[in-house]
Amino acid sequence: MPIAKRIALVAHDNMKPALLAWIETHQDRLRDQQLFATGTTGKLIASALEAPVHCFESGPLGGDQQIGALICEGGLDMMIFFWDPLEAQPHDPDVKALLRLAAVWNVPMACNEATADYLIQSPLFSEDYCPKAPDFSVYRARKVGA
Repeated sequence: MPIAKRIALVAHDNMKPALLAWIETHQDRLRDQQLFATGTTGKLIASALEAPVHCFESGPLGGDQQIGALICEGGLDMMIFFWDPLEAQPHDPDVKALLRLAAVWNVPMACNEATADYLIQSPLFSEDYCPKAPDFSVYRARKVGA
């Protein structure tokens, strides 16, 4: 039996239709996964898939940071984030922090449809894949003020 992935699905307002269309295309692969999403996006996804989605707060109310915390705790296998590169977001620092955390913790991440297609169609999607864990021991051991 395939291993269920823990997937965060996030989209800015102008990108929600694109994410929902992508989800419809890949609904057979997504329906049995453990899905997480920010507020409104999560409700839309749950309705479209007729499957449970763990909904955090809306992005501007801290949902991006909640997903970031999940990343730091090792609670996600991948993130699909259809962000809007053409419109300023009131919570842009939170968005950048979320993208940075996914990169820091080596979480596979897609920020557009083409990359999301690559991730979900990868043979690794159906396997028990464990990406290399970053080693922060040197960073954590450094002296403050040094």
